Amino acid sequence: MKGVILAGGLGTRLLPLTRVTNKHLLPVYDRPMIYYPIQTLVEAGIRDILLVTGGNFAGDFLRLLGNGEAFGLDRVNYAYQDGEGGIAHALGQARVFSGGDPIVVVLGDNIVEDSIAPHVRAFEAQGRGARILLKEVDDPKRFGVVEISDGRVVGIEEKPIVPKSRYAVTGVYMYDGGVFEIIETLEPSERGELEITDVNNAYVRRGQMTYGVLDGWWTDAGTFESLHRAGELVAARSRASSERAFTG
Repeated sequence: MKGVILAGGLGTRLLPLTRVTNKHLLPVYDRPMIYYPIQTLVEAGIRDILLVTGGNFAGDFLRLLGNGEAFGLDRVNYAYQDGEGGIAHALGQARVFSGGDPIVVVLGDNIVEDSIAPHVRAFEAQGRGARILLKEVDDPKRFGVVEISDGRVVGIEEKPIVPKSRYAVTGVYMYDGGVFEIIETLEPSERGELEITDVNNAYVRRGQMTYGVLDGWWTDAGTFESLHRAGELVAARSRASSERAFTG
């Protein structure tokens, strides 16, 4: 199993901070944002990772992360996304890296509290298709939302006016090697981008989409509000860990 972290984009919702750096290099509590998705993959047992980035600050990732040795990785591979083609377009840059192997994809601004290892093992046992991780949220209109019937995903709608559930699709996806053929068939959305929701719905139509629900909290860090919230959540987790260590 290989890991892919998508850390491109211009981060316009975090201007003016992103005039001088990629948003995934901004601090979340005591470390750069990009550390968290790397740690998520490492804790799931993944040691071969591709980082897809773009823009004017791509070289900063190499200076920060090097070959990934500090994280216990076999290696960090790098790919560059030209322009703003969307999440699915960024994922398409991982085709050669994948080599037909299954991949776990994490958006670079997503932070989760608990390990995703059980979900990765479930996907490995699944053998083919795709798996998405969900989280129940209070404001589903902001996210891609799943419709579930008889324990199966029957559709995913992006930012629905009337959500069919309270379960948001988080930025953690698992795909077999066929994902790149699906990406090749996509047409740009109204935003001019290749949408990851279209990729996921292609697997839904094939009957090859499964899901899991994340334990613990989940947040992105792509706006000032969510960046602040992410810092508070990580700080609280760090304090709780220190207290447990102190009390034995």
